[in-house]
Amino acid sequence: MNYTYLLINIAVIFFPLILSFDKKVHFFSKWKFALPAILITGLVFLIWDLLFVKLHVWSFNPGYIIGVQFFGLPLEEILFFLTVPYACIFIYECLNAYFPKNNLQKYSFSISNLFLGLCIAILFFGYNRWYTLINFGFLFVVLAYVEYLNVEHRFMYRFYRAYLVSLVPFYIVNGFLTSIPVVIYNDKQNLGFRVGTIPFEDHFYLMGLLLMNVYLYEVFKSKAQRNRNG
Repeated sequence: MNYTYLLINIAVIFFPLILSFDKKVHFFSKWKFALPAILITGLVFLIWDLLFVKLHVWSFNPGYIIGVQFFGLPLEEILFFLTVPYACIFIYECLNAYFPKNNLQKYSFSISNLFLGLCIAILFFGYNRWYTLINFGFLFVVLAYVEYLNVEHRFMYRFYRAYLVSLVPFYIVNGFLTSIPVVIYNDKQNLGFRVGTIPFEDHFYLMGLLLMNVYLYEVFKSKAQRNRNG
């Protein structure tokens, strides 16, 4: 069905958008921080996406998209970088509002170091595959910056919790995208290991996408707070 990818995008954002007006979270009042974060990150990932299409890292099944394209990317793929980050930041804020106590705080730096070590190990063995190289290289740079150079904003313990929860809808959404398949991966450009039908790299693609969004979201919130106090 040509509307498959479009319907998946609508399903991703439907409940987060409606529940944004929840009285405890008040996520609608934070749109002014979330939207710039989503747009900036989306631009980076769209450039990445265009590169991957040209490098034949992945392609899109014409039977499941409506056929409208911009710069060679389906409209649905562009919407993906709006709907998924919105839903993930919404999850992040819901968890912070309803569960302010977070036991990951004392472990988050160690967790980050483990992921940095994993990035180095995988880059050592998979540097000759485009998806593996760019995905883990990007995650390494962003994660190292946030943990070692970003002294002002400490949020990783909240981020990891949101990432873990986001894996639940990730498996549902990405499961559909890769099993139908809507998105067709070239296994010569990844490690060739899948969780079900989902490439291993996709788990860390989500992490990098969410981390950049949350980081910018926190930066914009902090800047607004300083302006109010200043």
